[in-house]
Amino acid sequence: MLYPYLTLNDSTEIVYSEMQKDRTVKVVVETPDNNHGFNSATCILPQREWSYSGYSPDDFALIKLIVENTSRHILRFAKAEACSR
Repeated sequence: MLYPYLTLNDSTEIVYSEMQKDRTVKVVVETPDNNHGFNSATCILPQREWSYSGYSPDDFALIKLIVENTSRHILRFAKAEACSR
């Protein structure tokens, strides 16, 4: 299950999974594009392993900055979700 974390002014959605047994968390970022589709990026925390599609290098750099600068909060929220189950 994915949980909402942040919605940006351009309708970009950032969501995260609960913390897995190996202590990883999947973060997914999606932004609607002009072709009725989405640009997307995925990050595995805490390793910060990224994959992305559709974003320009500058847009991806901003997304990466947002997720990595708030990763401690995402990890804390994901751990709480896992403990509540």
